[in-house]
Amino acid sequence: MADRGKRDAPMMGKHLAKRQVKPDLILSSPARRALSTAEIIAKELNYRAEDIVVDDRLYATEAETLLGVIGELGDKLKCVMLFGHNPEFTDLAHRLSNEPALMPTCAVAQLTFETTSWSSIGSTKPAEVLFDYPKKG
Repeated sequence: MADRGKRDAPMMGKHLAKRQVKPDLILSSPARRALSTAEIIAKELNYRAEDIVVDDRLYATEAETLLGVIGELGDKLKCVMLFGHNPEFTDLAHRLSNEPALMPTCAVAQLTFETTSWSSIGSTKPAEVLFDYPKKG
């Protein structure tokens, strides 16, 4: 992981903890940088690193595949975090929020949906959208 990521990931984890984000599941690309970032942020959120699920579909993919991964999530899960790569994650954030998404390294797109099924994500718009990143003012 680059120095910037080592510095920024704990800070972004603290931002999420301050907003009381409590993931039921963390999914990560198998790529070292994505997984390292997931582990650092998980620590800040008191989520056990060994509970992070590595999913190969989050690596070198497209927004449509990411939507498929989301659609397969169990409906008992209320909060899920995905860790992966650009441009796919920026494309996904833009597609879901219909807002211009700025997703630099360690960026977070926090999308809240009023739905009971993950399979409806993509066909319904979020009730709340928050974009956060290390250099945001």
